[in-house]
Amino acid sequence: MSTVKAEKMEKLEMKREYYQMIINGERVDALSKETFTTYNPATGEPLAKVAKASKEDVERAVQAARNAFDNGPWRKFPVNKRARVLNKIASIMRSRFNELVELEVLNSGKSISAAQGQVMQSIEDFEFYAGAIVGHRGQVNNLPYGFLNYTQKEPVGVCGQIIPWNYPLMMAAWKIAPAIAAGCSVVLKPASLTPLTAIILTEICHEAGVPEGVVNIVTGPGSSVGDAIVEHPDVDKVAFTGSTPIGKDIMEKASQTLKRITLELGGKSPNIIFEDADIEAAVNGSLFGIFYNTGQSCEARSRLYVHENIYDEFMEKFVEKTKKLRLGDPMNPETQVGAIISRGQLEVIDGYVKSAIEDGATILAGGHEVKVEGFENGYWYAPTVIADVNHDMKVVREEIFGPVVVVMKFRDEKEVIKLANDTEYGLGSAIWTKDQGTATRVANQIRAGIVMVNCPFSAFPGTPFGGYKQSGFGRELCIETLDLYTETKSIVSYYGNKPLNPLGV
Repeated sequence: MSTVKAEKMEKLEMKREYYQMIINGERVDALSKETFTTYNPATGEPLAKVAKASKEDVERAVQAARNAFDNGPWRKFPVNKRARVLNKIASIMRSRFNELVELEVLNSGKSISAAQGQVMQSIEDFEFYAGAIVGHRGQVNNLPYGFLNYTQKEPVGVCGQIIPWNYPLMMAAWKIAPAIAAGCSVVLKPASLTPLTAIILTEICHEAGVPEGVVNIVTGPGSSVGDAIVEHPDVDKVAFTGSTPIGKDIMEKASQTLKRITLELGGKSPNIIFEDADIEAAVNGSLFGIFYNTGQSCEARSRLYVHENIYDEFMEKFVEKTKKLRLGDPMNPETQVGAIISRGQLEVIDGYVKSAIEDGATILAGGHEVKVEGFENGYWYAPTVIADVNHDMKVVREEIFGPVVVVMKFRDEKEVIKLANDTEYGLGSAIWTKDQGTATRVANQIRAGIVMVNCPFSAFPGTPFGGYKQSGFGRELCIETLDLYTETKSIVSYYGNKPLNPLGV
């Protein structure tokens, strides 16, 4: 096995024919020698072979992480030393920015403009937590009668982290950065559809000086590899981003060993356009809110509510611009909408659209698969706008995870708040209005973890990201995330002059 530590190996090119796992600081094959193929969604063609882990591979990864946590130096490092390593990870990522972007585009099919923003945020995540961990400390409480209480933050232990395919590198950064900043060790499982940049990030962590065993990556199916991580008794915490049904299953399995868990799950986010909104800004922001990342975002604003008095004007502009969105070569900077991740997901999206038509809805734009010149074997779906829907329709209630938005009229503030909250989800939401009073009242009543006011952006390093209801619990991307990767130890000390004799004996 070849080591990934920088001083002991030659740095490999990012684009390879075969990608190994990384366990205990080494690139390794699966014990079974099995592999699987990952594809380029834009072309439908094979991209690379990847080691296919089994339960036995998870076992050795967890034991490497356990040993690194219990016996290694990482959690004992002063926080400023851990911070320097996190900044070094960010520095290496910056130096290889274009390579990371290219690999992310090839493995996910997303547009290069989207990938550039996501790689940049991944870099900034490590920089953010390098700074945040320095100030993350306990408290001192002066108690009466000669007692002193102080608390200290200690890393929670071995963290199993399971990430989705829609933001491969960014989700890996969201998980790894706070965990290792806090002093934890990690076993990361990326999605089988998009494992490549997460593997590269793990290698960069070692190149930057993360000790062996602190960051491990196992690649393979969630039904076996993911379950093995969640159920392992030596894993202290599980952080999962993905669908609500799988999140429920993880919660049940993790309960058997009382693991700490963070769940960032599905969404069906409302986007509310009030009568006084800046229509041009609202149209542009709403386009981004649903069609960015090809609609494959948990907080995609997929339910659009437009005030009845501006509905016709808004929809004319919104539909016109939707039809102008450019699909094409993901590496072309002019491409605005990339490919769907897989043939299976494309069929799921099309199934939802067909169900809407059967229920009596009207397709105002898109509603069909697209053949893109030069990428005819890829997975492409036209940006789709669906009107004449109601809240009983499947297309309104369920997460589609594609470039599809449903549109409804509303009469007043009270009605739209009720409609916006009429969902089992509570992740994102957006409000467009020039009236600060309206914005504040509505934001306070929306049952969602994220509210965007006159703004299409939901996440920056330092801003809490997470949901209400069945969108999960726990917050990522912020200082509070460090609390999810630490335990708080309370220490009570007596410094009085008189010896204590509470029982009076």
